[in-house]
Amino acid sequence: MKKLGLDVGEKTIGVAVSDALGMTAQGIKTIHWDEDDYSTARQALTSIIEREMITEAVVGYPKNMNGSIGPRAEQSERFANWLEKNFEIPVHLWDERLTTMAAERVLLEADVSRKKRKKVVDKMAAVMILQGYLDAPK
Repeated sequence: MKKLGLDVGEKTIGVAVSDALGMTAQGIKTIHWDEDDYSTARQALTSIIEREMITEAVVGYPKNMNGSIGPRAEQSERFANWLEKNFEIPVHLWDERLTTMAAERVLLEADVSRKKRKKVVDKMAAVMILQGYLDAPK
């Protein structure tokens, strides 16, 4: 019953996976991809979904601060639909407002260098998206 958390950006996808009980999220990787060609992420996602036995996914949904849906949120909707169709798992959109900023803050407080932050911020944002979903009342 593992869940996959994704922070989908234009060039990278941060990836997190839950434990088998669905209680904690762990960041596992950042996938480099081309947003205009979803197939550039297919192999990496297939490998993770099969290896981790993923049963559902959570995609970050970057709404505008006023709650409206902008171009980035629309892109997340398209990606979530593609993921659900191609991997035949339920996919949920999760409001991710401020998660990247929060991830950046955590890394700053941990005194992680700018170069290292750039490498892990998407993975950390994916953890925050997935953990928020796991912690939410069902």
